[in-house]
Amino acid sequence: MFHGSMVALVTPMRPGGAVDNEALDALVEFHVENGTDAIIAMGTTGESSTFDEKEHCDVVRHVVERAAGRIPVIAGTGSNSTREAIDLTRCALHAGADACLLVTPYYNKPTQEGLYRHFRAVAEAVSIPQILYNVPGRTAVDMLPKTVERLADIPNIVGIKEATGDLARGQEIMQRCGERLTVYSGDDATAMALILAGARGNISVTANVTPRDMHAMCAAALRGDRTEAERINQRLMPLNQTLFLETNPIPVKWALCEMGLIADGIRLPLTPLSESCRGPLREAMQQAGVIS
Repeated sequence: MFHGSMVALVTPMRPGGAVDNEALDALVEFHVENGTDAIIAMGTTGESSTFDEKEHCDVVRHVVERAAGRIPVIAGTGSNSTREAIDLTRCALHAGADACLLVTPYYNKPTQEGLYRHFRAVAEAVSIPQILYNVPGRTAVDMLPKTVERLADIPNIVGIKEATGDLARGQEIMQRCGERLTVYSGDDATAMALILAGARGNISVTANVTPRDMHAMCAAALRGDRTEAERINQRLMPLNQTLFLETNPIPVKWALCEMGLIADGIRLPLTPLSESCRGPLREAMQQAGVIS
């Protein structure tokens, strides 16, 4: 259903934290023009955890309207409250999103059975296509392949963003689920290898900064052109690493500000990028050719 380079879009903000809708429009155009294959609005990189429900829905609706069918829009609608996840997913459906991305419930630390029931409840309540999102480094809960396999039997659960960076984990999910569920990388550093192993794309932070190269790398890997994929991936690797010197999306928002694409707004409890990280990230951006 979806494939290629799928950007985990930042939410541009003015100093003080208000959403900058003009910059958001410009970012959508930037990705349309540079070949990004899908936009994820209000995911982790979009600082969704700092938004109330109305703000969250407003951003999703704004991105959908600006995209105007030119590029698929996937709305982040996960929550540690099943009821809130249903409400956000229903809002995304009404806003015209093409699918939703739902992170595992953070902080609660549900059991595997709790994870299954949570995602089943959302899928049964809202008919939109849904992509699971497993990122235990942030949520303190790890959805195991056997649980993903159970969820793959639910018709509108169509994929999983596997962000552990564990290639064996991604391959196990592909083996267990076959064509019932599409696997996407959620880790820029290992995305190429996972796509070459059978994943269908990368939900990417790096694509915010260098969308054309990330699209080209994913496209090469999808067609099995390892040589070309490795060539591009090598150029991207310094960015893949330095964009995580501090908690995402701190570095990527600083990088986009350096590129003149957004202002320097970010919401507490996140803070601007530390001075000590700016030199290495600037150097990686220069190596990738996004700044001179």
